[in-house]
Amino acid sequence: MNSDAAIFEKLTGIFREIFEDSTLVLTPETTEADIPGWDSFSSASLIAAIEQSFAIRFRTAELQALQNVGNFVEMIRAKLPPPR
Repeated sequence: MNSDAAIFEKLTGIFREIFEDSTLVLTPETTEADIPGWDSFSSASLIAAIEQSFAIRFRTAELQALQNVGNFVEMIRAKLPPPR
């Protein structure tokens, strides 16, 4: 589950659910400006859904440093337990 492709796949499902857009396609370069409706409220919902789905927790400072979806993937990968 720690591969970037697996994380992207799971993140895509979360983004599609939060933004109610089944055609949404994420890339590492996708930013808040690329997704209509991505505001502070949807960000809070998105963070909560990601934390729950991956069983991880983000610190506020980590979230403030995020610039794009690729950063999300890197941060999630770093928080997941190493593969066995």
